[in-house]
Amino acid sequence: MSEALTTTAGERLPDDIVDAAIAWSVRLDYNAATPAAQQAFARWLDADPRHAQAWSRVAALRSDFSGLPARLAQDVLQAAEAGRRGAVAGRRRALRVLSLSGVALASGWAVREATPWQRLLADVSTRVGEQRTLRLADGSAVMLNTDSAISSDFSDQRRVLVLHRGEIMITTGDDAGVAAKRPFWVSTPFGALRALGTRFVVRLERSELRVSVQEGAVEAHPADGGETVVIHSGERSVLGPAGASPPVVADADDDAWTDGVITGRDMRLADLLDELSRYRSGRIVCDPRIADWRVSGVFHVRDTDRALRFLTQVQPVHVRYRTRYWVIVEPDQAG
Repeated sequence: MSEALTTTAGERLPDDIVDAAIAWSVRLDYNAATPAAQQAFARWLDADPRHAQAWSRVAALRSDFSGLPARLAQDVLQAAEAGRRGAVAGRRRALRVLSLSGVALASGWAVREATPWQRLLADVSTRVGEQRTLRLADGSAVMLNTDSAISSDFSDQRRVLVLHRGEIMITTGDDAGVAAKRPFWVSTPFGALRALGTRFVVRLERSELRVSVQEGAVEAHPADGGETVVIHSGERSVLGPAGASPPVVADADDDAWTDGVITGRDMRLADLLDELSRYRSGRIVCDPRIADWRVSGVFHVRDTDRALRFLTQVQPVHVRYRTRYWVIVEPDQAG
């Protein structure tokens, strides 16, 4: 758990220290590490406690590359290092370099799997298939779904949680121990959300932000300056480039992932497989001939192979593993 999330005065790692950790990773893991280089790395690691923190964060990033060719993993780390250089614009440039570089072309799923740059920007993140619950200093609880990343910025005036990637469920705390209760905000690329004593789910997609409220209410302030929308308990809304949609009745299962499941109710098979893909490394490909088949059931996200086996029991489909990272769901010809 990041210090920035456990205290209101937590220190963030400077960019130059993270840059150095990335450079050491490339030098030691993807090149011939001489004894002199290893000794120099040991001196750097011992020189400042923050060096060890940065190395631990980059080590977590490197572990996500375990299934990739070494050259691809090295390219991603080097792109991250190069993109982060440059003072004010460094972080945004890193995102652009990683998302637009030729690395993305090296593998069909490399963009999602091999560019978890948000983990270098965030205080806390989860890997693909991992879920994690945090308790913040103000008493709030945050649960991160698979492949998610957040940062916090708490001051005397307000509490701000930044969603960089993925999906979270927030249960706001009472903010005890402060003279005046501070407003709780969630900052996203599509706008800001103000919690009004609530429990709610926020999911960041490439083209929109989905908000579902289970308790209390949330004020949604679109990034384009559009009309503020209040989302009440049992409602959901979507924030996109055109603003916030009017709240509608929420799906009762919007927070089912917090119990480790996807609850499908007359769900398109292709949509179900897309959801399951979020919880495993690689891709699950749905044969177009069965994409519109309807599926109902409870599917476990913490064991996607188990979920796929269950699918073959309730539908006439066959699951074919080309590799552990490439799974095809197709009609069962025997059926």
